[in-house]
Amino acid sequence: MRRIACVALLLPCLHALPALAEVKLLLADTIRTGDAAQPVAGAMAWDSDTGRVLQVGSAEALRKAYPKAAALELGDATVVPGLIDAHAHIMGLGNTLMQADLTGARNRGEVVERLKAFEKTLAPGEWLLGRGWDQNRWDNTDFPTVADLDAAFPQRPLYLERVDGHAGWVNSAAIRVAERAGNSLSGDWQPEGGRILRNADGTPSGVLVDGAAALVYQYIPALDDASREKRLQAALQAAVSNGLTGVHDMGVSREDLALMKRLADQGELPLRIDAYADGNNEALEDLCKAGLYAHPGGRLEMRGVKLYMDGALGSRGAALLTAYSDDPHNHGLLMTSPEEFEVAVRKADGCKVQVATHAIGDRGNRIVLDTYEKVLGAHKGDDHRWRIEHSQVVALDDIPRFAKLGVIASMQPTHATSDMGWAEQRVGPERILGAYAWQRFLHSGARLALGSDFPVEQVDPRLGLYAAVTRQDRDGQPPGGWQPEQRLSAAEALRGFTSDAAWAGHDEAQVGKLQRGLRADFVVLDRDPLKVAADQLDDLKVLSTWVDGEPVYKAATPEG
Repeated sequence: MRRIACVALLLPCLHALPALAEVKLLLADTIRTGDAAQPVAGAMAWDSDTGRVLQVGSAEALRKAYPKAAALELGDATVVPGLIDAHAHIMGLGNTLMQADLTGARNRGEVVERLKAFEKTLAPGEWLLGRGWDQNRWDNTDFPTVADLDAAFPQRPLYLERVDGHAGWVNSAAIRVAERAGNSLSGDWQPEGGRILRNADGTPSGVLVDGAAALVYQYIPALDDASREKRLQAALQAAVSNGLTGVHDMGVSREDLALMKRLADQGELPLRIDAYADGNNEALEDLCKAGLYAHPGGRLEMRGVKLYMDGALGSRGAALLTAYSDDPHNHGLLMTSPEEFEVAVRKADGCKVQVATHAIGDRGNRIVLDTYEKVLGAHKGDDHRWRIEHSQVVALDDIPRFAKLGVIASMQPTHATSDMGWAEQRVGPERILGAYAWQRFLHSGARLALGSDFPVEQVDPRLGLYAAVTRQDRDGQPPGGWQPEQRLSAAEALRGFTSDAAWAGHDEAQVGKLQRGLRADFVVLDRDPLKVAADQLDDLKVLSTWVDGEPVYKAATPEG
């Protein structure tokens, strides 16, 4: 009982703890605590049994307080609170790591060459899957077609997911699989929440946007449990090797949560996962019946639901109030009707489940804000911490509504630098002012939580820090940054990936800062992200990643 009291009442019994458990002591040139009362320190002590921080301060003071503690001396390295990706897809990353990587391909021909190389790893008749194509990066920015794939792959079915996950590119063999099962993609009809791109004769041209993708995707053979676990493990290792100690995993099914629970039971979750249920489906039903879920080990929880409103800007599926500037007959897509969305939000509200909703376009964001305001009603001032994921193109009049409603803007800095070459073509010079508008949100009083949306973007949070502070690509373009007035400071960006992300997940009493009583989740970097030049943020080296005071990743030494 005494040890429990020490965790809850840390100050009175601080020096009693060394007799109960081993104290570990870390010394470094700079420890960025994230705590305004003590922002910088030179040493940190934690209880190895509970994995919680005991004291942060000077090396001299902590050596004196814990004379028997073995000290880990890091020299001129910098320690920061564990980095948290506030919007990502862990199983999606695992799947991507096992598929053909089409990211950065410069044209259709390069896509085909990468697919040919990957095909050599497949068995006869096996589907060829890939992800990452982006026609906006090609000389010909029109959507690709079946003809681009059929010559090289006349018999093997292909399904290639667009970089944003909101469109699939298929070949004729894949279409034949769907049609043999009774799903004709020809004609002039469209599925709810999706769009089949067609030729003049009504036949499918090869790209299926949002809800239309399921017409083919559903026929890809399901993975067995062993394959799913292998992919999850690969994703987790990729995350911790890049300095992530926590991930808000958006859209987790009942089956995927069960897999994560199994790893947590076995002590094989190397980071913390805040899982958000995959819409108004079985996982949300479980939360409503059994209550919010938290694994006793402290590394897995599900207390929220991720809903969808619209599509993505790159595939012109984001729902806009007026038509696309480069497609005057297209207003985008609603993946969920406003009526169905309100039903799901009311259900989550009644079950005390946090709501997080994907919204990209200004119409999509307005519908979400209107629905939140309607459902929250008189208790909109409660500590609900509902979220809009991406908040990507928002009408200027709607930005102040986030703070008024207590809604978190969950945004991904690298989306801005990935999209900046073509985003204004989509929405024009006026609407672009409310796009990727980080400082406008902050100045309005809204909270930002930062993430990557991996595997849409890369899993590396250093790229997010770099994009947030520079608003440039990794070649330093454009000079001075795109819409530079919306850049974040390094401190604001780091806070977005630490304490603000923790707050967005209701985890501020556990993680997000390095202070007494919180969990010892931290990252050791070779340099101080608040002191290096902005253009060096993406080159910071992750020396080690720690969760609960234990290393979950260590970089290889030059000798090793």
